[in-house]
Amino acid sequence: MPVKVGKFVYWTPRILSILFILFLAMFSLDVIEPGRSVGDIIIGLIMHNIPVFILTGLLIIAWKHELVGAVTFISAGLLYSGLTVFRAIHSEIPWYLSISWSLTIAGPAFLVGILFLLNWKRKRQQ
Repeated sequence: MPVKVGKFVYWTPRILSILFILFLAMFSLDVIEPGRSVGDIIIGLIMHNIPVFILTGLLIIAWKHELVGAVTFISAGLLYSGLTVFRAIHSEIPWYLSISWSLTIAGPAFLVGILFLLNWKRKRQQ
């Protein structure tokens, strides 16, 4: 039984983090519009994907060092939650919409970070 749990705790944060990064990358596709030049589209894709590039680089490090993954994804969730609170205070968007947007992005980031943390603790105990 411990072998199955160990594999689950090892692979789940890695697979979920890849899916999360792909989910974030999907949002950059909104820069592709008719009438925009290829240069504008490329610059827009690069700008929108900066968090994706950073998270991908840190995921490569976190593959072997789970604590890096825990800190990275929990920090990303906290950062996005803070930005959401700021947006809710300083815009006319209803607070409940801001919270739902925050849960969509920050929730999976927290989950992945917690799973990396569990994997790191399990690895330290062995």
